Amino acid sequence: MAKLEVYDPPMCCSSGVCGPSVDKRLVEFSAYLEWLKSRGVEVARYSPTQQYDTFASNSAVVKTVNERGTESLPLILVDGEVVSIGGYPDREELAAMAGLAEGQAKS
Repeated sequence: MAKLEVYDPPMCCSSGVCGPSVDKRLVEFSAYLEWLKSRGVEVARYSPTQQYDTFASNSAVVKTVNERGTESLPLILVDGEVVSIGGYPDREELAAMAGLAEGQAKS
């Protein structure tokens, strides 16, 4: 099964439920990642403020951020390859990125 890694932009938390208001997009994205895990996809999520070494040691992440700036975050990699730059995909897009069969995103 695929390994999906999310390199988030700097923020206080990835869940979207911290700070003065809830970020619905982040709440949904977190739920999508949990759904992927339940389908056997290995998922890892990194924050530059909490896992700086992970950011700095990944050449694809360093290259993309150096070329495109922090606007390229979130950056999503599948099996080490960049598959999404600068946005949070929906569940169907994540399912396709992770190689799940068409139709699995609906269940």
